[in-house]
Amino acid sequence: MDLSHIFNSKKILRVSFYAVLFSLLNFSANSQEHAAADTAHEPANAEHGEVAEKDEDISQMILHHIADSHEWHFFGNVSIPLPVILLTDKGLVTFLSNKFGHNDHGTEIIDVAGNQLVNYHGKFYYPSKVKSADGTYISHDGKGELLNGKPLDVSMTKNVVSLLISAIVLLIVFIGIANSYKKREGKAPKGLQSILEPVILFVRDDIAKPQLGHKYTGFMPYLLTIFFFVWLNNLMGLVPFFPGGANLSGNIAVTMMLALCTFVLTTFNGNKNYWGHVFTPHVPWWLYPLIIPVEIIGLFTKPIALMIRLFANITAGHILVLSLISLIFILKSVFVAGVAIPFVLFISVIELVVGFIQAFIFTILSALFISMAIEEKHAEH
Repeated sequence: MDLSHIFNSKKILRVSFYAVLFSLLNFSANSQEHAAADTAHEPANAEHGEVAEKDEDISQMILHHIADSHEWHFFGNVSIPLPVILLTDKGLVTFLSNKFGHNDHGTEIIDVAGNQLVNYHGKFYYPSKVKSADGTYISHDGKGELLNGKPLDVSMTKNVVSLLISAIVLLIVFIGIANSYKKREGKAPKGLQSILEPVILFVRDDIAKPQLGHKYTGFMPYLLTIFFFVWLNNLMGLVPFFPGGANLSGNIAVTMMLALCTFVLTTFNGNKNYWGHVFTPHVPWWLYPLIIPVEIIGLFTKPIALMIRLFANITAGHILVLSLISLIFILKSVFVAGVAIPFVLFISVIELVVGFIQAFIFTILSALFISMAIEEKHAEH
């Protein structure tokens, strides 16, 4: 199937170049802001510890970029505050994330409707009674684990807003395409319909039909939804400005729910033949105590593999790009920039391809697992 009118290499390179340039400027501004904030509340360090501190700051900055957030950051101090919704010991409290400034180092106690809270790395905790040695109201045990209690956070974070945006976009696009099919029945596709029809046919002819056979029609809505949802959010995660920039596909909770949908669909559509392979496998009866537990474990390892594969591949790509960019600020050399930026551009183009491939893999594996559940018993020859 020819998709050259969709995947044009010149357009991809042009978009990737500007995306990388914007990311570089955004990363630089964030690094300077983060360093300034750290300097404001930490004492001066010894000379031999500066390199380790710099490496730690870069690591925290990379993790900050790929993590969820209570605000949608643009550059410098420019950001869109998002509503924070916390279920505390004293009830439900809501406020905008910028109401108490941008201090997320746990050094200031904030009072919200009679609740004392502290913002530590973007998460809200109940403060310790006294400050720790590092000047924060956060306590750790001997293993470095946090001891502070925390309220239940059900906020509209950046990933939640990104999920809603992608869902709205998909609804608008596919309702429009469905209406176009009704109005132009029997005619050649036009506009957005002509752009997405090859991809829709690709999902039908290369994923659904080969895996599900004549039963594919009942599962096409799910397969199309999962494919375009994953693909769209993979692409949005590569755009460094609003409404992109959220690492939704790199959030383990999101990939877990997507895998859970496939697991539920597979489980509830499992026929007698499918469950027979699990509880009465075709092996000697004395092997049942060994094989049946393996088959039951296999029911859960399939969605776990789906969850981890998508999460790991998308997150690894983002970390690689940010790590290459951070080399410029670590080594402070123009020669490093001359090498790092072309590599970042190359990896960004690869990520565009990986975004499509991961949507394809997630969808085809979901179709495969469903086909195993609905497969009819073959007649013995």
